[in-house]
Amino acid sequence: MPKKPRILETTQLAKTRFFQIEGLHLEFANGMQTHYERLKGSANGAVLIVPMLDEHTVLLIREYAAGMDRYELALPKGGIEDNEDMLTAANREIMEEVGYAARTLKHLHTVTLAPGYLAHQTHMVLATDLYPQRREGDEPEEIEVIPWSLNKLDDLLAQDDFTEARSIAALFLARRALNKGLT
Repeated sequence: MPKKPRILETTQLAKTRFFQIEGLHLEFANGMQTHYERLKGSANGAVLIVPMLDEHTVLLIREYAAGMDRYELALPKGGIEDNEDMLTAANREIMEEVGYAARTLKHLHTVTLAPGYLAHQTHMVLATDLYPQRREGDEPEEIEVIPWSLNKLDDLLAQDDFTEARSIAALFLARRALNKGLT
């Protein structure tokens, strides 16, 4: 494994309530110096949950995705709050977004998106043995909940509004875990 570049200077270029853009002045092991920019999200990361209503039915949500300026079909997700672990965050998010809590939560995998410039991790969690439990969240409108059979995953992938890579990866990981009986 190559030696990591040395950060010579970090400059904050912009900051919002969710993100911070940093400029990095780096020196590589070969002496080459260059500038990179990175987008830093929450230090806590986020959770994306695969809530299984029964052994074959996942609960998806349809909500407005500002980045795409349209409604998207995806799995429930949200940020991990300070002093909250990933499984507690996952249970909180499904109570807020789908109206269920889980008796069993299992970490499936942690992924990054565009790690070359985005410092953010999403922890994928499988939620099973659900029971009705609603908790008020911070959503600006009611989120539509859509039950979908994992047996019809190919049909879901054909939907024009189901494009989020994290949701797609999480469903395949969940299906593999469920098929292996790892819940």
